[in-house]
Amino acid sequence: MTRPTRRPRILYLSFYFPPSRASGVYRARATANYLAEHGWDVTAFASPLSFLHNVIGSVDEQLAETVHPSIHVERPNISHFAWERDLHAYGRFRGMSPILARNLYNFGLKKFFPEHYLSWALASVRKALRMHARRRFDVVLATGNPFASFAAAWMIHKATGVPFAVDYRDAWTLNMFTEEPGYEPGHPAWRWERRILRDASASIFVNQPLLSWYADRYPNAADRMMVVPNGWDPDLLTQLDAPAPPSESDRDRPLRFGFLGTMNSTQPVEQLAEAFQIARRHPDLADAELNIHGHLGYFKQGKTDLIARLGLVEGEQGHALPEYGIHYRGPVSKTEVGRVYQESDVLVFLAGGARYVTSGKIFEYMASGSPIVSVHAPGIAAQDVLAGYPLWFNPESLDVHDIAESMIAAGKAARDMSAKQRAEARAHADTFTRQAVTAPLEARLRSMVRRKIEAGRIAS
Repeated sequence: MTRPTRRPRILYLSFYFPPSRASGVYRARATANYLAEHGWDVTAFASPLSFLHNVIGSVDEQLAETVHPSIHVERPNISHFAWERDLHAYGRFRGMSPILARNLYNFGLKKFFPEHYLSWALASVRKALRMHARRRFDVVLATGNPFASFAAAWMIHKATGVPFAVDYRDAWTLNMFTEEPGYEPGHPAWRWERRILRDASASIFVNQPLLSWYADRYPNAADRMMVVPNGWDPDLLTQLDAPAPPSESDRDRPLRFGFLGTMNSTQPVEQLAEAFQIARRHPDLADAELNIHGHLGYFKQGKTDLIARLGLVEGEQGHALPEYGIHYRGPVSKTEVGRVYQESDVLVFLAGGARYVTSGKIFEYMASGSPIVSVHAPGIAAQDVLAGYPLWFNPESLDVHDIAESMIAAGKAARDMSAKQRAEARAHADTFTRQAVTAPLEARLRSMVRRKIEAGRIAS
């Protein structure tokens, strides 16, 4: 009788994993689920729940319910030293010698690893080695940020020989918003990144410009680099199935513009608000509204600044700018985003940064089949994705009058759109489902396992 083949076992180091609501969590969830659905034994190391609740201050419990039931999730500990503001929560040593404690903490960041998540990485390594001793892992995949997960993968590789890959959801040593190096020469981040890319069996990037930047700086690792773009999750957007064509009553009601995502300080928020005010001077948009769905800032303290930048005021309906039709509608569970897309006539793609920025949200926007208005600096990597989308309205600048003109044109397109136009738009989006974009990554991970097995046979 033939012995059944053992499922390949992967350790997935993903600090931001459900129920986190960080922007990168959707790529992590989709990757882990895809591997589990395609015959992998998946163990995910994620952030402690106390960190998500008490430090970041928000979770999405419904998203956690969408994680494949076979995935085993572990949550190594992390020190809250960098985030703790309550003096009563200080330990004895820090309470008695706060300056010395801070100096020792900073020394560790400078001399060992330059990130506040170091303690989680070390705890992950210890836990991984114990688990590997009982039942071996075949491959390790780490996603960043935080990039301490990369260091953890490298240390596990050095201790066990298990091959590893690193997934750059974000750039590490490149500031994508200034397009300049993120650290000064000699900073330890460069040393760590150099050794990690030297030893990684694969490094993955979300777009070609980002891969090219890294390939130029680490040419010896360039042949092991690959692009795996972000995508959209059909299982989370079921409300988009078979939308009804607009009725006469729909054509007469006020147009609804929508932004869905995490708004942050790098985005041209003021230009968005001013452009929409200008657009509403046009008779077709006189009663239009702009609904902002999602989170304002990544941490709970970021909301106040963004409310001010949008010019919103507190009222009975929450934060709004009633005279200009701008409303902040609050967070939306990932499992409910399809409803928001369904209820929006035009989607506003607001993004910061320049040519290295794609943004995972744009793939969902395209899946809606609705008109999309860009509000970002020209030349960002997201334009490569949007270029084939037939309902993209691109002002090609951040001039508020240009943006307003694009909003007016998108509004007209929404009023006049046919079922055929929506189907053509969705056909472009279908090439970016998570299943389509993740398949090459799964194949690369399998090849890493095969090479490890073959190398072991040769050595024996």
